[in-house]
Amino acid sequence: MYAIIRTGGKQYKVAEKDTIELERLGGEAGDAIAFGEVLMVGGEAGITLGSPLVAGAQVAGEIVKHRRSATILVFKKRRRQNSKRSRGHRQHHTVVRITEILTDGKEPAKKAEAAAPEAKAAKPKAARKPRAKAAAAETE
Repeated sequence: MYAIIRTGGKQYKVAEKDTIELERLGGEAGDAIAFGEVLMVGGEAGITLGSPLVAGAQVAGEIVKHRRSATILVFKKRRRQNSKRSRGHRQHHTVVRITEILTDGKEPAKKAEAAAPEAKAAKPKAARKPRAKAAAAETE
């Protein structure tokens, strides 16, 4: 099964377990995200086209990481004017793993939450002497 979604002003063809790189989205790595703007859903049963969106369809995913693209140099020069300017640009991206493609108004499955690891007991720090007092104690 595959779907065509719209996000960030662009359209992407996605399938389950695909990893795609999108324009920057809010959220932290590991957060679940849902794309409600599904333009088309295709599979073994056939193709469902939206007008403009497919009713009751959504695509669920998980944020893998945030990153920035490679630097693009923007260089402007005016000939014979001793005028030039060089700037760089790095676009922000979010890497998303598609987990499910849902139709008929279904909700995304809750992912099994791992048992929270017990908080590590704080180790008591050894009593330290301030440097000035430590240096005075050594000289005595």
